[in-house]
Amino acid sequence: MTDSTFDILDTFPNPKIKRDFTINIEIPEFSCLCPKTGQPDFAVLEIDYIPDELCIELKSLKLYIWSYRDQGAFHEAVTNKILDDLVAKISPRFMSIEAKFNVRGGIYTNVTAEYIKEGWSPS
Repeated sequence: MTDSTFDILDTFPNPKIKRDFTINIEIPEFSCLCPKTGQPDFAVLEIDYIPDELCIELKSLKLYIWSYRDQGAFHEAVTNKILDDLVAKISPRFMSIEAKFNVRGGIYTNVTAEYIKEGWSPS
C-alpha cells in the first residue's frame, strides 16, 4: 500500500460529537491475494466504530478497500493494516475490525483487531 492509497480515505465531521454511538459497516466483497500462492482470498469485513471528531466517508472507504485486490497480504497483516489506517485517519474512540475469510485449504480464518482510544471508556 502506498501513501496515496491511504490518502483515498476521506472524512466528515461527527454530527453528534457529544454522544457515543456505534457505526457498523459490513463489506461483503473484500479481496486480496495470498502472498504465498498469488491466489485470491475473499473475506467479509465488519467494521464497528465509535467516532470521536471524524467519521469515514463510505465511497472513499470502498475505493480504499478495492485497492487491496492486487496486494499480497496475510490475513492477520491486512486486518491490522486496515485498522491502523482507519485509526490514523479518524482517531475514533473505539474501533473493531473482524475479517471472516473464506475457506482456503479446508481452513477458515477469522481475524479480529481492536483499538481503544487512551482515556476513553464507554458511557
